[in-house]
Amino acid sequence: LMCSCGVWGGLVRPGGSMRLSCVVSGFNLDHYGIGWFRQAPGKEREGVSCINSFDRIRHYVDSVNGRFTASRASARNTTYLQMNNLKSEDTAVYYCAAIKWCLESDVADPSVAVYWGQGTLVTVSS
Repeated sequence: LMCSCGVWGGLVRPGGSMRLSCVVSGFNLDHYGIGWFRQAPGKEREGVSCINSFDRIRHYVDSVNGRFTASRASARNTTYLQMNNLKSEDTAVYYCAAIKWCLESDVADPSVAVYWGQGTLVTVSS
């Protein structure tokens, strides 16, 4: 099981920052990576970032690379997605999920997810 924790209906100006958190439980943390996904209005869900179970591999899609950072807290059940320099096209419902693996070729693929969080809405607008 997984629970995503964040600000629902959160509004941030373009160029602003926001951090999402995800707390997971109910499964062996050594067996899964964590993926971050989003679904923009009228679009299909896509992956934006992943981190593997050993915290040594991280990947990002090109659209967020350099702006978003995925990380794990000292308590490994908690992961974060730090989002900086947000753009209007980042507006979406964001999800975290336990994933099968974290491969660069699959970072954008929702099918690697095994357990989904509920999601939280991030709106980037002036």
